[in-house]
Amino acid sequence: MKTDVLIIGASQAGVQLAISLREDGFTGTITMVGEENHRPYQRPALSKEFLAGEVESEQLIFRSNEFWAEQRITLLKNTRITAVDGTTKTATTDTGEQIRYGRLVLATGARARTLIAPGLETDPSGVHYLRTADDALELKAAVPDVQHVVVIGGGFIGLEAACSLHGMGKTVTVIEAGPRLVGRAVSAEVAELFLDKHRERGLDIRLETGLEVVEVDQHTNSITAVNLSDGGRVPADLLLVGIGVIPNTELAEQLELKVDGGIVVDEYARTSDGHTLAVGDCTTLPNPLPDHLKVPPVHGTPASDQVRIESVNHAIEQAKTASQTILGRHVRYESVPWFWSNQADLRLQIAGLKDGYTDTVTRSVPEKNKHTVLYYRGNELLAADCINAPLDFMAVRQALTAGKNIPADAAADPNTMLKKVTC
Repeated sequence: MKTDVLIIGASQAGVQLAISLREDGFTGTITMVGEENHRPYQRPALSKEFLAGEVESEQLIFRSNEFWAEQRITLLKNTRITAVDGTTKTATTDTGEQIRYGRLVLATGARARTLIAPGLETDPSGVHYLRTADDALELKAAVPDVQHVVVIGGGFIGLEAACSLHGMGKTVTVIEAGPRLVGRAVSAEVAELFLDKHRERGLDIRLETGLEVVEVDQHTNSITAVNLSDGGRVPADLLLVGIGVIPNTELAEQLELKVDGGIVVDEYARTSDGHTLAVGDCTTLPNPLPDHLKVPPVHGTPASDQVRIESVNHAIEQAKTASQTILGRHVRYESVPWFWSNQADLRLQIAGLKDGYTDTVTRSVPEKNKHTVLYYRGNELLAADCINAPLDFMAVRQALTAGKNIPADAAADPNTMLKKVTC
């Protein structure tokens, strides 16, 4: 089999690249290979609407089979690439089939980090992860037969699923080893607000607490409880693990590409060999923030400029850049990152990166459960965390993208529309 562009990975970044290539005028052959035996689908809803039964699996599908055929994009499902030879430009599948390519794009994504703890050596039933559609289907099938759920990890996935499961009538305990929830994504102020709100709704959240032992019924080889570092014991019919992801870099390493916390790419999505491209969760890349938002060097020493961003928006925008690169158009990837997380009645939207902030401004309307924290470096707006405040989020995102500012003194009044004071 021969193809002009081979995209390994059929998730958000790979799908967007294939679509963008056609939209940008690419007329050559495109082949996209995915390991899962599903049509390409959206992941964000797996821990929320899909788990809660609010949407069906068909609603998560990106495009119909007819779309791929009409766009002349070959989609190979349930196919794993086990080897890539950069010299002969040949990829080999797990069934031994060889695919010759002209241009290779790695959109290999990331996999869930595996929990290692005493008691899990026998691979007991009742332990779940939530990264893929199959993970979600297995979890959803198990939920009706359980009552006591323990979630390991207080990040976005853990909290989203915890809220969904609690809303389904389950007793949910969240175990977080760090001092606060979603510690990598939000400030201490926002983390405290989430902690209070989740505890109010009935989630049992244990911070600065580790998992010591998972108790397992020796006869059924199923989990029964967890023992914690604080001496506590929590009954558990189901253990959901959300402790981060590991970028899939194995094929990049075969090709001897530079890997450092992910496949290293430049602002045009090119890897270290200058020809292979990589996009999405598997990559680390130069900070895509516009220059006016980047943190200045400290004492003349440049700060680390490589970042790894896990978001739908990033996957889409970086894939669009890769499409331009394949077509020979050097369009630098520059974007204001944004993220979201729905946790029960809390809709968090984040615009920008808050690294290097020195001051904050908080806007709250408690009776409407609306809260916004804006982050400033001196007088310059860097980012915002917006909870149930979509107009604030849009105003900040638009201001950052346009290189404009929202003065802190004007933003402090929660009755002031941020869009009106942007300058």
